[in-house]
Amino acid sequence: MRIRPFHQADVFSAEPYRGNPLAVVVDAEDLSAEQMQHFANWTNLSETTFLLPPTDPEADYRVRIFTGTEEFPFAGHPTLGSAHTWLEAGGVPKSADWLVQECGAGLVRIKRDGGRLAFAAPPLTRFEQVDSSVRQQLAAALRLPSADILDASWLVNGPEWIGVLLGSAGQVLALEPDLAAMGSLKIGVIGPHQPGGDADFEVRTFIPGDAMVEDPVTGSFNAGAAQWLIGTGRAPRQYVAAQGTVLGRAGRVHVSAEGANIWVGGHSATCIRGTVTL
Repeated sequence: MRIRPFHQADVFSAEPYRGNPLAVVVDAEDLSAEQMQHFANWTNLSETTFLLPPTDPEADYRVRIFTGTEEFPFAGHPTLGSAHTWLEAGGVPKSADWLVQECGAGLVRIKRDGGRLAFAAPPLTRFEQVDSSVRQQLAAALRLPSADILDASWLVNGPEWIGVLLGSAGQVLALEPDLAAMGSLKIGVIGPHQPGGDADFEVRTFIPGDAMVEDPVTGSFNAGAAQWLIGTGRAPRQYVAAQGTVLGRAGRVHVSAEGANIWVGGHSATCIRGTVTL
């Protein structure tokens, strides 16, 4: 065991302590996967990341992403929080235009977007409507009539999300889900706000069995949902999604489709700096 730099960042909010926290071990080169998983379980956050030297010559750094119970090949708020921390710790990108992160899902480009960072959404590896049995399970888990679910599709980009589209942000905010009925499904629910506010959509995501069953702000789901909603004409090519409202958070996810890429961005702030003995 040795002393290593440690940061805790707040991601996807312009107001520190109102987004989604992320624990980051800056120098994790000699840690085993078992040690990483044990520490991630101990932090009791939705995700903990570990920064490593890249193995791909195109990458600036490598990251491993752990929930309290498993390793993810990709996740959104850990990507932005890790990039923010890597830069703050003195990382210098190879390119003046973007950073390249190496993770289990491959290489992910990250660009500076004003005062925010934004990642290029990885392509969906599974994108199809759920079958009737899963749709029935979703209705039971969300305690909704099946007719209220306008669409439900697999949006897999590492995490195996199911996207559920409702008719309004109000319906999303009013949900009181039956977590037992969810089983092992990872569910993201989205509905449109009335025009004129600071957000176009409201999002909530549920991960039964995780340290935080309802995630405050979820980049991977929003990345998949953006491809789904923009691709089907249900969302404009640029929009803002709010998330975490019912948890007292002020998450804002900025989505922009530019050419073949969909960029998913938000503000990050470092709230804790120190060391950890691992």
